[in-house]
Amino acid sequence: MPHSSPTRTPRVTRRTLAGAAVGAVGAAAAVRAAEPAAAEQPFRAIARKGPRPRPNILVIFADDLGYADLGVYGSPHIKTPHLDRLAASGLRFTQGYSAGAVCSPTRIALYTGRHPGRTPGGLQEPIGNPSPANGIPPEHPTLASLLKQAGYSTHMVGKWHGGFLPWFSPLKSGWDTFYGNYSGGVDYFSKLSPSGEHDLFDGEEEVEDPRYYTDIVRDKAVEVVRRGARQAAPWLLNLNFTSPHWPWEGPGDKAVSDDLTARLKAGQTNALFHYDGGSIEKYTEMVENLDAAIGRVLDELRRSGQEKDTLVLFASDNGGERFSYNWPLSGNKASVSEGGIRVPTILSWPDRIPRRQVDDTPVYTTDWTATLLELGGATPDPAYPLDGTSLVPHLFDGESVAERDLFWRTRSGRALRRGDLKYVRQGGTERLYDLAADVREQADLATRRPDDLAALRQAWDEVDRTLLPYPA
Repeated sequence: MPHSSPTRTPRVTRRTLAGAAVGAVGAAAAVRAAEPAAAEQPFRAIARKGPRPRPNILVIFADDLGYADLGVYGSPHIKTPHLDRLAASGLRFTQGYSAGAVCSPTRIALYTGRHPGRTPGGLQEPIGNPSPANGIPPEHPTLASLLKQAGYSTHMVGKWHGGFLPWFSPLKSGWDTFYGNYSGGVDYFSKLSPSGEHDLFDGEEEVEDPRYYTDIVRDKAVEVVRRGARQAAPWLLNLNFTSPHWPWEGPGDKAVSDDLTARLKAGQTNALFHYDGGSIEKYTEMVENLDAAIGRVLDELRRSGQEKDTLVLFASDNGGERFSYNWPLSGNKASVSEGGIRVPTILSWPDRIPRRQVDDTPVYTTDWTATLLELGGATPDPAYPLDGTSLVPHLFDGESVAERDLFWRTRSGRALRRGDLKYVRQGGTERLYDLAADVREQADLATRRPDDLAALRQAWDEVDRTLLPYPA
């Protein structure tokens, strides 16, 4: 959606905005966490001669991880050495955005490369009930189906959240293998979903495994990576952890699981939301366990000799929830404030991306779909045009990303970013922010800059008219 900017705001440097994003203390902690005395550098592409190889593609999603919940993003109390090292091995974005403010819309946007509101399933916030309307239609091209046509083997481990059986599944949408859960969240031990149904599947067959779920997802992902080393074709692995999503259970909390599971079976339908549990300490344990699990998968990449040939993208599906650390952003999951949609985003490809870099370019879920398809040599289906912009020219040729609008729509909110300006409507009130000067979204410029407010509102309306309406 290219547009000219209504009123240009002063540009800040990547280094300046990176510092503003985590704060002075957080930035110093980020440098220490990555590697002692090794500062990040503003992003620069290094062009390499010869054709670019098609990489293996590992896309890792955390679930409800806050913007500053990683050491490299400034967390003062959570230790994430493996993800910090991943960032040090490549590129960290300070302005990475999710396409949705909750789980399934963002996932559907990644899988389809299109705004969530282009499919009925993307209108659910999130998908909660089985229905033939609530999912990704099997005929819709996906990241997996298009890469598969280009010769990739395709795999998903963990949370799908793109619709329920019998109508929808990863196997119906282009993935060769799937091991994980279909719903938005499960108890980490019993594998019951919020509806009280058992939700652990190998493909489309229900299976049992009483172990801690993050450990299961880790081990299944290691198996996929290990198999990939024995095949000639490149591979795609969508690795979707449920951690640190509720319920608030660590690896030693089987007793907590037993209590929540009993309450769920007794008809307490909101038991897994765990409103009466959790703590900052428990959340910290879950994130650090997630980091260790990701570290084990990355270790297998190195051990199997595939690290240099594998592009790794890490992000959260939306902003953090109750116990997350989003500083300096305001808002959290389910809001279109920065804290609900700005997420940690890390990209690593040791053979092609220089180490220890930071980039303040705004990037968005659907951009990654377009980028990965181009890198994999896949051709998008013109009948289903992508909404994202491929970042390949930026990442590998040093070109600036053309200014475009970033768009968000939820049942209760709307937002559009153009340059540094962001239009927001939540609770019936319209606001305008300059994110370069006010990343916390506290200084409302709507009355001071009515022309800019009107221009961004009109741009939002133009996109909205192309999307499906929310069901009544």
